[in-house]
Amino acid sequence: MVAEEYSTTPTLTGTRVALEPLAHTHAADLAEAVAVDALWRTWYTHIPAPESMEAEIDRRLGLQTLGRMAPWAVRDLDSGRTVGMTSYCTLDPANRRVEIGSTWLGAAFQRTGVNTEAKRMLLERAFDTLGCLAVEFRAHWHNRQSRAAIERLGAKQDGVLRKHTVFENGTVRDTVVYSILDDEWPTVRFGLDAALERRR
Repeated sequence: MVAEEYSTTPTLTGTRVALEPLAHTHAADLAEAVAVDALWRTWYTHIPAPESMEAEIDRRLGLQTLGRMAPWAVRDLDSGRTVGMTSYCTLDPANRRVEIGSTWLGAAFQRTGVNTEAKRMLLERAFDTLGCLAVEFRAHWHNRQSRAAIERLGAKQDGVLRKHTVFENGTVRDTVVYSILDDEWPTVRFGLDAALERRR
């Protein structure tokens, strides 16, 4: 698999969710989604404010141009609305690894199955198309919701990077690192499919 494939963003479509190449046409929906419950004020993660959405799209697309990110918009097929963002980041084609991260969903779409199906499609592309040996996830130690969601996917904790990142608010993030390996993927896929079936 050529390195450039890691930063491409084909449309991925499931039964509830479509992942579309991130574009400025998604900005209005995304700004509306993030405004609910002032999601961007969450102190332990980086979520763009409504007025910063265009700049965040520019940032992600700029990283994609450099071959450092593959950014998608998350569309809920029931409503037709774009309700969040996700990406491959920390692209490492030489070692056949990617990180799935920089993900957020509007408050109304959390714990609904949207995240599960989106991650299932990203994992399938990583393992079955890109031939990855491992897919990584990272979360703030204090982001219990994201850590629980990652663990529900079937990822296993690799460790904690202490004092890993200095945030703009002056706090220092301990980063919890998780991964799924290629030989774990068949079992993880079975579990994700079963979880999605229960939600139908």
